Amino acid sequence: MTLQDYRNKLRCSVQNIDDIFDGCLCEAKEVMTPEGIEAWLEAASRVCGLGRGKELVLILLEDMPEIVRLTDEQIIQDVTELAETLSAQLLGPAINPFLTTLPAVCRRFENSDMSREWLKLVSQMAEEAKEGLIPLLGRVVFLMNQLSIGGLKNWIHYGIRAYREQPHRLGDFFNLETADAYAILQRERHGTLYIDHERQLKLSLRALWDLTIECRPYSLAFDTLRQPRPHLDQLGFHLPDVYDDITDVTGIQRYHAMIAHMAAHHLWSKPYLADNFSSFQHLTIETFEDARVETLAIRRYPGLRPLWQSLHPIPKNGACPEEYACIRHKLAMLSRACLDPAHPYTDPVLLEYVEKFYQRMDEDPYNTAISTELGVAYLTKIYDHNFRKPKVWFEDTEVSYRDDNRYLWMFLEDTDDEDDFHSDHGASNHKPDEAVDDNVLPPQHYPEWDYQIQSYRPDWATVYEAIQAPGDPSLIDRLLEKHQLLAKQLRKIVDLLKPQQRKRVRYQHEGDDLDLDMLIRAMTDFRAGCVPDTRFYQSHVKDGRDIAVLLLLDLSESINDTAEGGDCSILQLSQEAVSMLAWAVESLGDPFAIAGFSSNTRHEVRYTHFKGFTESWGDIPKSRLAAMQAGYSTRMGTALRHAGKYLEPRREEKKLLLVLSDGEPSDIDVQDIHYLKNDTHIAVNELERQGITTYCITLDAQADSYVSDIFGASHYTVIDRLERLPEKLPQLFMALTR
Repeated sequence: MTLQDYRNKLRCSVQNIDDIFDGCLCEAKEVMTPEGIEAWLEAASRVCGLGRGKELVLILLEDMPEIVRLTDEQIIQDVTELAETLSAQLLGPAINPFLTTLPAVCRRFENSDMSREWLKLVSQMAEEAKEGLIPLLGRVVFLMNQLSIGGLKNWIHYGIRAYREQPHRLGDFFNLETADAYAILQRERHGTLYIDHERQLKLSLRALWDLTIECRPYSLAFDTLRQPRPHLDQLGFHLPDVYDDITDVTGIQRYHAMIAHMAAHHLWSKPYLADNFSSFQHLTIETFEDARVETLAIRRYPGLRPLWQSLHPIPKNGACPEEYACIRHKLAMLSRACLDPAHPYTDPVLLEYVEKFYQRMDEDPYNTAISTELGVAYLTKIYDHNFRKPKVWFEDTEVSYRDDNRYLWMFLEDTDDEDDFHSDHGASNHKPDEAVDDNVLPPQHYPEWDYQIQSYRPDWATVYEAIQAPGDPSLIDRLLEKHQLLAKQLRKIVDLLKPQQRKRVRYQHEGDDLDLDMLIRAMTDFRAGCVPDTRFYQSHVKDGRDIAVLLLLDLSESINDTAEGGDCSILQLSQEAVSMLAWAVESLGDPFAIAGFSSNTRHEVRYTHFKGFTESWGDIPKSRLAAMQAGYSTRMGTALRHAGKYLEPRREEKKLLLVLSDGEPSDIDVQDIHYLKNDTHIAVNELERQGITTYCITLDAQADSYVSDIFGASHYTVIDRLERLPEKLPQLFMALTR
């Protein structure tokens, strides 16, 4: 199907849809099946038919692919029906914040069942406490960073019950403006929340195990037919969203114990063919495999043994009654014996196989056949017909820090149920049959800071990036010829700034060669009877500039204007200035990139690449720069955040983001003149925390009234005479990086 075929399926003629449709479709094809895309376009058509304005359709088109990636395609229908329900209940103003916050909600949950629980809570609020729905949606991102999903559910239910007879106060409660709202919030905020320690846990996973794996929290708060369990699969590590302390073991220690066990499986376990073994053999093999990978982990980090022992039960021998199936009880004792050298068990068969296990571990600990061979043999020794009794003994058999071992098994046949226990079979990456254009980059979403509510609007602005189509590179060459005199002046400055390629380091005990001056001095001291200085070697180190620079150009409509007192546009002056700067930086040898930005509302922030860090200054970047065009508005904060994505991973010691603009941040969908200024200031602070220095060169003669509030008093320069821009820009850069 062509792009127009897909567009024809969208029964909506709202303005701006055609501008974003191509990018949204590209993102949707990455995560949806053809049936899912049909449902997505149908949902957008139905939302358009609600007559609630163009904003809702644009939000649905942009955000639904991300929501589907985090959940599943069936949620499209659920979200659409809820939006229609809100409209029918005269809660149309709530649809916008509901759709806007939904990606952040799904990202927090990363679980389709939990996301649907949120939809149920919104529906319940619409029916029982509609006055509090919009305040709740405004606070939901904050609340989810404070509470587990179970705690959030309890908090909402308290508000509904407590203010049922005072509906005019529901808004105050759900906006956290009453004392009991905070009191209940603190009461429900028990245990250790995963979200509070996510960074710490991921860093420990990387530092200790050299693994970068997604961790996906789920909630234990809802009674489902199949209670979720910790597990690992191709999607990542699935962990509870909150852990309470257990006696002397804190919640964060429980998280570390669980992640260490899963990391050991990920590193040293390989799936076994499940069809080759019986269900009882599965259990015994899993027990030995858990013991094998934990033994390997303990040999690397001995401190794991006391942590795991503190969480592992100690089943009592003979505690399982005769009327129960005792296989789990027997395997729990075996597991404890393999983990704890001081175990209390005396059963000869158990002791025999613990000894065999450690003998095999001393011979070849990385051999995964240890678990299958010992598991099958051990079951033969302990098998009893009571294992088949319907009642299974579970007391002191649950090892809370271990996963459910689905990672250990693969099956010859795929499951038909995507919610099946073996989630790897239900997480297939369904791709549409049509090929996706590799040159089209999917849109990316960024938050924006709302200074009035003192919080971020999650996934608020959408960036579409592209590489500028080429033009005529000779145009740039002619502009450079125009400034030959300036080029000669700049060359002298460049020669002074050029680094020496090697620098001598003296007074070394070891080095590249002997330092003759120091050697003569040492010989003189020796003959004079003094103890000589033995540091008579010298070495040479590379002495170069260590800086990466990204020049970000404001390509809003205003730079098409003719410069005051001149006969050329600000756009042409910018081309001349950037060309001179690129020539100078190329001579210095600094890594240098050029990009531009403009915006047409928050739904379409355009980011255009002219030169990459790895490209040299030649005909290709020149041709792109020659084709540079301007239009629309200046949503600067979002562009800064996106530019930071390219600077932040650079290894240079100094990273400079140089912004060339002719006006203050603005956009046609923002009426508050302070909103985008505050957001840009916050974006500058975010970049500073990443080690990126932001400096603004503005062509606005009135910029003194706002630019220092955004970039800081010493991080901007105002160029009043625009015709001097080609001269000033390279000189300013070299002054900043001297």
